[in-house]
Amino acid sequence: MEKKEKSIKFNLVMNMLLTTSAFVFPLITFPYITRVLLPEGNGKIAFANSVINYFSMFAMLGIPTYGIRACAQVRDDKEQMSKTAQEIWMINGIMTLLAYAALAVALICVPRFKAERILLLVCSLSLFLNLIAMEWVYKALECYTYITMRSLAFKVLAVICMFLMVHTKEDYVKYAGITVLANTGYGVFNLFNLRKHIIFKRFKDYHFRRHLKPVFIFFAMSVAITIYSNLDITMLGFMRDNTEVGYYDVAIKIKVILVNIVTSLGAVLLPRTSYYVEMKMEREFRTVSGKALEFVAVLSIPLTVSFTIMAKQCILLLSGNAYLPSVIPMCIIMPTLILIGASNVFGVQMLVPLGKETIVLYSECAGAVADIILNAVFIPRYGASGAAFGTLVAEAVVLVVQAAALKNMAWEIIKKVEVWKILPAAALSGAAMIFIKNKLNMPVFPVLVICFSVFFSIYGILLLGMKERILMELLRTAAKRLKQKERE
Repeated sequence: MEKKEKSIKFNLVMNMLLTTSAFVFPLITFPYITRVLLPEGNGKIAFANSVINYFSMFAMLGIPTYGIRACAQVRDDKEQMSKTAQEIWMINGIMTLLAYAALAVALICVPRFKAERILLLVCSLSLFLNLIAMEWVYKALECYTYITMRSLAFKVLAVICMFLMVHTKEDYVKYAGITVLANTGYGVFNLFNLRKHIIFKRFKDYHFRRHLKPVFIFFAMSVAITIYSNLDITMLGFMRDNTEVGYYDVAIKIKVILVNIVTSLGAVLLPRTSYYVEMKMEREFRTVSGKALEFVAVLSIPLTVSFTIMAKQCILLLSGNAYLPSVIPMCIIMPTLILIGASNVFGVQMLVPLGKETIVLYSECAGAVADIILNAVFIPRYGASGAAFGTLVAEAVVLVVQAAALKNMAWEIIKKVEVWKILPAAALSGAAMIFIKNKLNMPVFPVLVICFSVFFSIYGILLLGMKERILMELLRTAAKRLKQKERE
């Protein structure tokens, strides 16, 4: 058990490094690209990606999540896992071919798509690269060192390509290709490296039907997720214009970066919680889930408070004066960090391993319906701010449905989260941040550095003084490792 706990902590460190890179690299690229492409060019790419996400959703069928669970449950038997991986991959391959066929028809029949067919085709390369990557196998086997190092290498390569190739607003197609390279270019490497983990041979008795029901449930989940995470951009593109999409995309990109940090533990824990459920280790399952929710609260609450306070300065630094209309949408959408973090624990880390993915589906369908209705009402009048409000309410609906389904188990875990320590610490740190911000008369970057340093220093000291559980556990772990190194 101790080895397993160490493995979780190591995997978390690797995944945190990966998510930190997802934070750092946009800080390098975003200020440059938003100023070069301007809101219209940025909006074109955001709209194209939102469209391709629908075809990707169809091609992947929810396999990125189902594949992790299915392979994690049989990972101790290499032959059985290899057979399972091949079955899932073949289903994925057929759906990818159908997705490309549907895309070809759409490019011919839809005038809006026909006008940007080159951009859409470039973005669609991600469908093929995701197919050959089989990332779900690596996550099921908890190969987080490989995943992290490989992803970092492609992000560095993409940054170099961006500075070499993107110089004017007409280069938006090039930047779209570079984005595909950064996010899915590793697919080729994954395919060649896969021989280390699964057996490449033809099995006599493939059982595709056993995957169909859960795969289609996960597909329905991904449909709902894609609707309420992409529909706002798609509806903005059709109901308003590319410039409004560009404003909204800046706010969304900042949110996505922060959400990746908040949910970093989730990617690590899904294979582990699936394993605990399969082995009927209920106590370990509840303990890990409780720690995950506490981790989410400790991260998401201060991030929500601090980035809401500094929204204007963040937009100015990352995108410039042309994107100031993004400030209000960003403030509206920031609380989704808390909502998404909690629903990631209840849904992906608890309901899915428990085999209750239909509940996750219902919750996401409810969120999607709420998002569609609110977008239709608020986008025509309020544009990006209306889309942000729709997303906020949709995420709240998802969380409420999932928590209600878990009943006593959810309440038992929520009660253990030391919110009475986290909230006052975040509030006092936020008050200090506002005071310092109002006193400073300096350029944006030093203001951000000083304000965030003050906020998180005070927040950390207050949590330490109140002996918050997760922080104390991390400090104890660090102290033990230091002692071990000294002995060595």
